[in-house]
Amino acid sequence: MNIDLTGKTALITGSTEGIGYAIAQGLAGAGAAVIINGRTTTKIEAAAARLREEYPGVDVRGVTADLSNAEGCAALVAAAPDIDILINNAGIFRPVDFFEAGDDVWEAHWQMNVMSAVRVSRAYLPGMEKRGWGRVIFLASESAFNIPVEMIHYGVSKTADVAVARGLAKRMAGTGVTVNSVLPGPTFSEGVADMLKDEIARTGRPAQEVADDFVRQHRSTSIIQRAATVEEVANLVVYVASPLASATTGAALRVDGGAMDTL
Repeated sequence: MNIDLTGKTALITGSTEGIGYAIAQGLAGAGAAVIINGRTTTKIEAAAARLREEYPGVDVRGVTADLSNAEGCAALVAAAPDIDILINNAGIFRPVDFFEAGDDVWEAHWQMNVMSAVRVSRAYLPGMEKRGWGRVIFLASESAFNIPVEMIHYGVSKTADVAVARGLAKRMAGTGVTVNSVLPGPTFSEGVADMLKDEIARTGRPAQEVADDFVRQHRSTSIIQRAATVEEVANLVVYVASPLASATTGAALRVDGGAMDTL
């Protein structure tokens, strides 16, 4: 199977590290021109330089924009008006008990995890439809279905992502544009390492080991019994973004290590 994205331009939101950066690597490796995004120019420049070093000759550029508000989304679209592939990866997660999570916590997760994807998808889909080809992928989560008790607000935002992706797929029916959501399970990334930093410091154990223990203790339905790697998630995203996945749309595709205990 040869995935060739030569001539395509891909935008990955929230892509200076973690799953987003791994997706940028995968798309660049398949020949796509890549636009990375984040909120900090220094991190974008460092990520772009690293990507150029890993994939010489690939067109890589960065756009600094905070997608937690409408103004930031508009700035991103203005800086990169024409793309073929949109990966809605930007997102946040913060464990807070339901009775301690105020409106500010819910609003922050809603604006970043849902509305950023709504805004940029609304901006880019008409151009894709006009050209007769496009890919939009929402990075949701198995938490969209297995709502985590420690961050209900996060799970709800990811359920919304799956719903928006399904609705947009139907809205774009027959246009050559596909819209899907990808559902990672627990994945070892910089964000997860930060969430577990107190336990890592307390035990002195490697971060990967602590993450794997977290999966076994708090996501006991996981079949692989470990955290996935960012590359494992990116592999599925790159396939779905390719011409090879032309008959896949409106789907919620799992790369959750079997954590969703359902057929």
